[in-house]
Amino acid sequence: MNNPPRARADWRKHLLEARKAWITTPQAQEAQAALHERVMAILAELEPDCLGLYWPMQGEFNPMDVAAAAQETLACRLALPCAQKSPPQMHFRLWNGQPPASLDDHGIPCPEGAPVVPDVVLVPCVGFTQEGWRLGYGGGYFDRFMAAHPEVTALGVAWESSRLAQADLQPEPHDIPLMAVLTESNTWGG
Repeated sequence: MNNPPRARADWRKHLLEARKAWITTPQAQEAQAALHERVMAILAELEPDCLGLYWPMQGEFNPMDVAAAAQETLACRLALPCAQKSPPQMHFRLWNGQPPASLDDHGIPCPEGAPVVPDVVLVPCVGFTQEGWRLGYGGGYFDRFMAAHPEVTALGVAWESSRLAQADLQPEPHDIPLMAVLTESNTWGG
């Protein structure tokens, strides 16, 4: 007898719990360093003028070293997202690389300032498929941003252990595929 497919909320909960346990291991530290190198190699090819990042949470890849390295070696501007709950939307604001003093509507650090549109954005993934579909936290903020800005190169960053089969994560009508998903050991999609 076939089991019904796991719901997105169930996958999200399972993957976040597994990531919470894994992130404190020596393997996680090695994966952080390896993914940093992979991201920097792709950014060197893309040469962004403005790089959109995110404030790390819940065991995500920490892009803070990428931010510093991109600013120094690629001379690009940096931006962080700012999400608002009503109406639900997200935009990016220029960021100087220092801890922001403000919080968005979800309590996530974000800089002050006018909206900007980065040409390359790193998108955190709770889960992903090798075809480039992303499982996020369920708010749809990155999907809305990518739908409004199809010219932006959206690169997912995730841990290899969070890869799902296409059958486990069927795209929904509002989902926007990523150009690629980078992990500590592979580049998927694209």
